[in-house]
Amino acid sequence: MTRAPAAGPAPEAARVLRVAGPLVEISCPAPVAMHDLVELGGHRLTGEVVAIRGDTAAVQAYEYTGGLAPGHPVEPQGRPLSVRLAPDLLGGVYDGLLRPLAGAGDLLLGTAPDAGPGRRTWRFTPAVTEGTRVTAGAVLGGIGAGVALRLLVPADVSGEVTRLAPAGEWGADAVLAVVGGHEVRMAQYWPVRRPRPVARRLPAEVPLTTGQRAVDLLFPVARGSTVAVPGGFGTGKTMLLQQIAKWCDADVIVYVGCGERGNEMADVIEELAELTDPRTGGRLAERTVTIANTSNMPMMAREASVYTAATVAEYFRDMGLDVVLIADSTSRWAEALREFASRMGELPAEEGYPAGLASRLAAFYERAAAARVLGGATGSVTVIGAVSPPGGDRTEPVTAHTERFVRCLWSLDRDLAYARHYPAVSWADSFSRDAPALAAAHARAGDGEWAERRGRVTRLLAEADRLADLVELVGVTALPPRERISVLAGRLLREALIQQNALSPADAYSAPEKTAALVEAVLTVIDRCAELADAGARVEDVEGVDFTPLLRARETAGPAQTAPVAAARDTVLGLLKGVPV
Repeated sequence: MTRAPAAGPAPEAARVLRVAGPLVEISCPAPVAMHDLVELGGHRLTGEVVAIRGDTAAVQAYEYTGGLAPGHPVEPQGRPLSVRLAPDLLGGVYDGLLRPLAGAGDLLLGTAPDAGPGRRTWRFTPAVTEGTRVTAGAVLGGIGAGVALRLLVPADVSGEVTRLAPAGEWGADAVLAVVGGHEVRMAQYWPVRRPRPVARRLPAEVPLTTGQRAVDLLFPVARGSTVAVPGGFGTGKTMLLQQIAKWCDADVIVYVGCGERGNEMADVIEELAELTDPRTGGRLAERTVTIANTSNMPMMAREASVYTAATVAEYFRDMGLDVVLIADSTSRWAEALREFASRMGELPAEEGYPAGLASRLAAFYERAAAARVLGGATGSVTVIGAVSPPGGDRTEPVTAHTERFVRCLWSLDRDLAYARHYPAVSWADSFSRDAPALAAAHARAGDGEWAERRGRVTRLLAEADRLADLVELVGVTALPPRERISVLAGRLLREALIQQNALSPADAYSAPEKTAALVEAVLTVIDRCAELADAGARVEDVEGVDFTPLLRARETAGPAQTAPVAAARDTVLGLLKGVPV
């Protein structure tokens, strides 16, 4: 909200004193507050006050400052950095300040902070009548879009509905209701650094299905939880995040490319525009908000982009929707913090990062939650953040601090990635603190064996890893029969179950029923192999059986098919019957 000017003589106009890249020092006789928005120079570049010393202030510029010079005018806006939230965000591509990128220049000069998209309309259906008393967050009506959107009473408004628009097509900026003397529109503004309020945070105990078996089976995540995805260059972070954006069962996807390469973001945008949404039959992009702040864009807009994305996610959560926020990557965001702190002359902490890095990371991930919103519905924001440790060093500050604050860790392994194993999620270095709660949720849903299946797969993979170094030293033939079966079990689990083909229409997505069928099939075959070894069969004969039907079952079965998996299992079991005992 804009503050009223202080009484007294007119203050002297604010001017630019010094420009050092994104750091701009200004003389500011007029009262300003921390995080106030200012406009710099003739191009009205957007900046935010980050430090105040007497009658001078340090401003973090969110745009390219070339051409800005001492003496240029500064206009304080009297309000914090805010973004416009409206239904027309869905399907759009925006910069770090949520300004549409369609038609924007390379340097994003001359784009007003509140520039909005074109004149679109949505079907509004009232849900209350005039004269009704409503409180903050109450539903005033439905908004017809690809996603079930709602018109809500703003968080700081309550009272009697004195005016309500009739059902029909309306623009986002049209006044649809008047509540307690306040006009209510579809579009609203909200400060990006202030979390939107909820009635109550709820336990995160409903699984988020991603369609990636290595995740859903071994390291599941709950709706409203947090995930970090650390991995070095070439380990497949962007591919994994893109697959989750395409296939997870969230209502809305907010994808923020924070400092990533422009060609990767272009691929994301192109694929989302072409992919059919399996839930609605329309385009997947219609329920996706893409924030592109790539490496060739103004650096400090990265710092704002993650807060912008969190605010957008909370806006849709307040409508009772489940939202997934994907940030690729928080390391580039932290690098922007480090560079600006250096220009500010702050005392550096570990590896030059600012001392407040841990608290900034914690504040970002804290905005993820399953919650009962003010209107009484339930919604969630799940945050999945990629981390790019230099040289794959997971002890560096961003990775180390992030692991402290997240509920799940999907660590990507370079050896798996170079062996063309997708997704390259390391079962030895990853974890899920959501697994116990989700096991209880599966049990309530009728799948009481979920936790046991997951435990068996985890133990078998750990045993195979333990034997791997020994096999390299002495060879597999030197192992006892039961341990050779453990090595075989690890191979079957990796190739028939954990591995996935992101480019295959049949295997890019794995529904829960297909994943459960593959787990049952592989474990049944492993148990039969162990029984044969215990009964005295030659291990060479067991290892020599053609397991190809089982290994190919994930490709021959469709995304939700189980019958081909059962047929492959039965074929391999039939071949095992021929092994002499």
